[in-house]
Amino acid sequence: MSEKYILVTGGAGFIGSNFVAQILRSQQLTVINLDKLTYAGNLATIEPFTANPHHIFVRGDIGDRALVDNLLAQYQPQAIVNFAAETHVDRSIDGPASFIDTNINGTFNLLESARQYWQKLTEAARQEFRFLHISTDEVFGSLTPDEPAFTELTPYSPNSPYSASKASSDHLVRAYFHTYNLPTLITNCSNNYGPYQFPEKLIPLMILNAFAGKQLPVYGDGQNVRDWLYVEDHCTAIGLVLAKGTPGETYNVGGNAERDNLWLVNQLCAILDELLPASPHCPHQQLIQFVKDRPGHDRRYAIDFTKLQQQLGWEPQEDINSGLRRTVQWYIDNQGWCNAVTTDKYQQQRLGVSA
Repeated sequence: MSEKYILVTGGAGFIGSNFVAQILRSQQLTVINLDKLTYAGNLATIEPFTANPHHIFVRGDIGDRALVDNLLAQYQPQAIVNFAAETHVDRSIDGPASFIDTNINGTFNLLESARQYWQKLTEAARQEFRFLHISTDEVFGSLTPDEPAFTELTPYSPNSPYSASKASSDHLVRAYFHTYNLPTLITNCSNNYGPYQFPEKLIPLMILNAFAGKQLPVYGDGQNVRDWLYVEDHCTAIGLVLAKGTPGETYNVGGNAERDNLWLVNQLCAILDELLPASPHCPHQQLIQFVKDRPGHDRRYAIDFTKLQQQLGWEPQEDINSGLRRTVQWYIDNQGWCNAVTTDKYQQQRLGVSA
């Protein structure tokens, strides 16, 4: 086949859709976008791609072995990039079963399909093929304020059903490289933010609540620390790892922007005050309210991305302050998208935020 394809799973979600957009802008590959369209993935997010002949959307589950096998046979992609996952920590606490099903069983199914497909390729195509699994820093557990940041050698110590399911999927991916020689790669990223993030996550939740004059719920004392990574920087790193990463290796992707949750919410409020000076809810900081902490809430995450920087030449380009401003402006400009994905079911979720 003269045309080159890439299979992206979860490509109608937050990070996946931003990655698909980057790929399509490069005009080098045709994307087969496989997404189940759960609460976090929706057609409105990928609507800008619908007329692009290099974007083929398929609604389906990575756990559907026949479907995945057929897509691989039909399009013969040179890579699989797996974003498909249940990701919301609060949801994993309330109902862990879907996290086990998608994050563990789904990844296993995808690996099995990829292995059998890869084994039938020509030697040249086998050398070119890559399976890139997108994971999280949460698999490493929690850091104290003075501990060094997570590296690729940090032992896994997950503390929620979500992070445990992602840790399990990472181990499966690693095992398929060492056992079957499948050319896999893993990236573990810090907290992403930016356009198209589902509004139960911390940053979009705070922005949309502030629009409506609702309280801005902050867990515990607000001192939980996260390293914040602008989604476009993350997608650039993924593309670089896909193109130049060494099979069998893991690469940490961080934003070099450790901030506590309370700082982050205050910063969002300040940006909203500036961009929406006529809002009846100014100053938006008055909407902040501390709420009961969630079970097993990790205190601090921090990513050391020295390996990615030194080996592949990547580092984040977006400053946390400019990135937050871009994000707030996007949500101001795209309230139609926000209204479309903010369902009654979402509104009824218990009070709290995920970070």
